[in-house]
Amino acid sequence: MGMLFIETANGSAVYYKVHKDNALIFHSGDRTEYEYEEMAEMKKTAALVLVLAMLFAFTSCEGTDSGTPDKSKAPEGNSGTTATDEDSGAADSDKDSDAADNNEDPGAADDDKVEKVRITLATGGTSGTYYAVGCVLFNLLGPKLKLSELSVESTGASKANTIMIADGEAQMAILQSDVINYAHEGTNIFQDDVKDNALWIAGIYNETVQILARPGIFSVSGLRGKTVCVGDIGSGTEINAWQVLNAAGLTENDIHAINGSFQDGVDQLQSGQIDAAFTVAGAPTNAIIDYATVNELNLISLSDRELDAIQTEYPFLIRDDLKADTYFGQASDVACVAVQAALVASEDLDEDVVYEITRALFENKEELAEGNSKLGFLDPAAASVSTIPLHPGAEKYYKEIGVL
Repeated sequence: MGMLFIETANGSAVYYKVHKDNALIFHSGDRTEYEYEEMAEMKKTAALVLVLAMLFAFTSCEGTDSGTPDKSKAPEGNSGTTATDEDSGAADSDKDSDAADNNEDPGAADDDKVEKVRITLATGGTSGTYYAVGCVLFNLLGPKLKLSELSVESTGASKANTIMIADGEAQMAILQSDVINYAHEGTNIFQDDVKDNALWIAGIYNETVQILARPGIFSVSGLRGKTVCVGDIGSGTEINAWQVLNAAGLTENDIHAINGSFQDGVDQLQSGQIDAAFTVAGAPTNAIIDYATVNELNLISLSDRELDAIQTEYPFLIRDDLKADTYFGQASDVACVAVQAALVASEDLDEDVVYEITRALFENKEELAEGNSKLGFLDPAAASVSTIPLHPGAEKYYKEIGVL
């Protein structure tokens, strides 16, 4: 199966997949529509065009052997191995023939080959931001790298990505900063299972812990005795929700906690079934935008005492206030904390390889931001701050530019 990826200027993602039976699958956001071979002759033509585009264009986010993610499983035989710019024996034969026609030494072209380290970048689901950001890195950053060759893998996100790096199935990953912190400490979802070989490259953007509540609830402690959606079972949202609630002195005995997606929470809040809902996402968040257009917006702001307790106990939760007018009807700033979406690399990746990637990341920020708006938040001073060790290659770059 092949895939053509298109990233629009506003950061939205569009994916086209072409299956071996010429069925064309279109992805946009969370919706999927199937149009099969027998529906129209024009779909056959479209499928053929897409296949040709994937073979000849370098702007698609594609295959495990040539840079494309195989979303059904982790890549095989791709654990930091090396590749040359020309892997095809036929291509080498053509080079030798051309050299002979021009009275050149057939071996001269081989001397110019650059051996590249193959890197699998683990991301998240294909409809999520991690995968979209990964594909922008593949499309725009990949061609600029001389020491490495990127491929993108769709995964189960943060916890799965940490395990993939530990098992050598991926060499880089995008994941939540708190999850990688748990892995290094052997706590929470990695209780007594330390996995500390993924090292920090950069914090990319913040994922803010937002608490949407019905009018009349003005503090986290005000949730006592209330019904609260704390996120899906086992999700990062659920973990962060309980961290914030515990910092306010609330336990499982103090609220009626229910599980569900944030959209579930918003829908239930709107229908009066619950009193509040947590989400952990980049702001502004679409579900809150939609809610605020037809409902009175009430976002709970953390008190100074709660902020101090959170940051003492959970240093990876950073201060990240929502500025006034982030949402319609938000008249003032809302004090929040956030985790970071972080880029990490295996400790086994060479320092020079990671240095080149880190440098390219920041030197091409504007171009990357055009591919996905989240990459516009990149800032070296903020990105270098982490509760886990920096990769030596990233550390070299940050020291070079004076932020360390």
